Amino acid sequence: MSSILVVDDEKAVCDLLKMYLEKEGFEVMVAHDGEEALKKVEHHHPSLILLDLMLPKKDGWTVCREIRKISDVPIIMLTARGEEFDRILGLELGADDYIAKPFSPREVVARVKAVLRRTQMQGGEKTKHLDYGCLFIDYEARMVKINGKELTLTPKEFELLWFLARNPSRAYTREKLLELIWDYDFAGDSRTVDTHIKRLREKLEEAGAPPCIKTVWGYGYKFEIEPQ
Repeated sequence: MSSILVVDDEKAVCDLLKMYLEKEGFEVMVAHDGEEALKKVEHHHPSLILLDLMLPKKDGWTVCREIRKISDVPIIMLTARGEEFDRILGLELGADDYIAKPFSPREVVARVKAVLRRTQMQGGEKTKHLDYGCLFIDYEARMVKINGKELTLTPKEFELLWFLARNPSRAYTREKLLELIWDYDFAGDSRTVDTHIKRLREKLEEAGAPPCIKTVWGYGYKFEIEPQ
């Protein structure tokens, strides 16, 4: 379960965001000042931070700067100040997104899901390629090679393979894959995932890759392959 740290000195804002995020299945922590936020980041390692700029003790810019010294956790900044300078400064300090108050809680939830999905898909800043010997995946080049020969995949097939291969041996439900690979508001069903998995398997095996996308019966799919 992804955990979200909401940092805002307005209790009403924290309570509102906490309610909406928990309805979507997130675990939510709250901090009301910059120092408390830094302590919770250090001890609880949240999956994403919603960070207000105007905070007591330490402001959002300072908190963002200090977090970036120790962590690449996604940060979405919240502020009533909508000037371009504030937005640019926040992004330059390492924020991943920026939402100006007043905002719709539904928009915040959508942005949270989008940033988490993007972060998971990209594999963070450290993982740019995966090498399983016979199977090589380069995320930035959007390239897959089987035994040194390039394989052509559709964008969604590539994203499915990259995500599963980045998380070997971990099973994901069809619904979770829909949320992560397709847009958060994608109006599809699990058959979409099954169809893409079937085509991806066929392409991989025709190119000479060993079976690596396993069906977890009654649940979903996982990636398993022995590194060579």
